[in-house]
Amino acid sequence: MIHPKIDPVAFTIGPLEVRWYGLMYLIGFLAAWILGHIRAKKPGSGWNTQELPDLITFCALGLLLGARLGYVLFYDFATFINHPLEIVKIWKGGMSFHGGLIGVMIAIWYFGLRTKRSFFQVADFVAPLAPIGIFAGRIGNFINGELWGRVTDVPWAMIFADPNAGFVPRHPSQLYQAFLEGLVLFVVLWSFSAKPRPPMAVSGLFALLYGVFRFSVEFFREPDAHLGFVALDWMSMGQVLSLPMIAIGALLLWLAYRKR
Repeated sequence: MIHPKIDPVAFTIGPLEVRWYGLMYLIGFLAAWILGHIRAKKPGSGWNTQELPDLITFCALGLLLGARLGYVLFYDFATFINHPLEIVKIWKGGMSFHGGLIGVMIAIWYFGLRTKRSFFQVADFVAPLAPIGIFAGRIGNFINGELWGRVTDVPWAMIFADPNAGFVPRHPSQLYQAFLEGLVLFVVLWSFSAKPRPPMAVSGLFALLYGVFRFSVEFFREPDAHLGFVALDWMSMGQVLSLPMIAIGALLLWLAYRKR
């Protein structure tokens, strides 16, 4: 199959270009707001819908800043040291999920201080709202024809137009990630959090499952060309960064149910 060459610009308003990738972020934030309303309205949720605009705004800022700075630190530090102004050029691409997660965690901590809630009271509420945004972001990667997979001969392999992809059949790994990290993670977390759970359990399950899904899909995704494999001659940076998530997620689940 040939990757459908989609114009990364969805539409223009005068001189302003609105790109699909940016729209995917907007869809993710809107989905989090809608899902948050649904959860906040449940009897005994401990939340009210008037708190959501601040919560989503703080998390959005944390995500965008953290994702960009995380990419700089984890994936291309040398380039940005030599050309620091490139850091602000988000439209050129370069966002890290793990950096965005750290940014969101800081936002959750700050929101908890403002509302006199513990970190995990907020984190357990936010975790089930995130996967739809992850799904949308991976669809944005697919539209852009970036972060493609490794060379393969599977029937659904796709040829990407990017010359760096070599015009050879590759795994559409963006779609694998959209399915696992987005849809599957959402269904599991939304169902799991529908019933009362001990503190840390929902956050722990999010970290554990995302880490496992990301670690697994990285076997089908082409490592970043300027990094290659960064550990043991077979582990990508995405896998290295996912290992702490798996460990922390398992620990949080153990602590949550041990206390119970």
